Amino acid sequence: MNLCIIPARGGSKRIPKKNIKLFHGKPLIAYSIEKAKNSKLFEKIIVSTDSEEIADVAKKYGAEVLYRPKKLADDFSTSMEVFEHAIKELNKNGEYKYACMIYATAPLLDIKYLKTGLEKLKNSDSCFSFSATTYDFPIWRGFEIENQKAKMLWPQYLNTRSQDLKEVYHDAAQFYWKKLSCQEKFTFDGNIPILIPRYLVQDIDTIEDFIRAELIFKALNDSDKS
Repeated sequence: MNLCIIPARGGSKRIPKKNIKLFHGKPLIAYSIEKAKNSKLFEKIIVSTDSEEIADVAKKYGAEVLYRPKKLADDFSTSMEVFEHAIKELNKNGEYKYACMIYATAPLLDIKYLKTGLEKLKNSDSCFSFSATTYDFPIWRGFEIENQKAKMLWPQYLNTRSQDLKEVYHDAAQFYWKKLSCQEKFTFDGNIPILIPRYLVQDIDTIEDFIRAELIFKALNDSDKS
């Protein structure tokens, strides 16, 4: 049996009420709930929240609700702490073998990658699988700014051709599968990245991010109809 947990607190500051802000006519969190339901991978879909308003939206779209303690609803609590709390509360009898955390801000999530994450985890000795993608520019050419002037982080790569630089990946912040027989906490090392194309990845932390995600979503759906 598989458990889905969607963390969604009510106190977002950069985008007020981000998790239930309308995104192409539906609350943002509705897309994650619907993807979880349509995947048919889960016996239970839970939204972990501290907000009655989010809870009402979650129930409307077919999820159950777990109210998290106040200590896990502040600006310093991590999504992994919320994930582990929900697992502890909901798997006391050990009936679930796998749990998946899906972010409430993942409207671009493609179910096939969610399924791949579970299958690869089942056939491995790893404890987690997670969504990942490539950086769109070689990080080795990165620089910081000191006293209004650029300073390369790795000056030895200034004249190296981009095709000769090692490709680097990052967390795509869409989903994380956990094998519940494992006691380890999440880390990238030793776990399985599920690679997702960059055009399906958009973190949503600012209004600019939100607008960009809406534009990508519209472009993808328009191309599906054409």
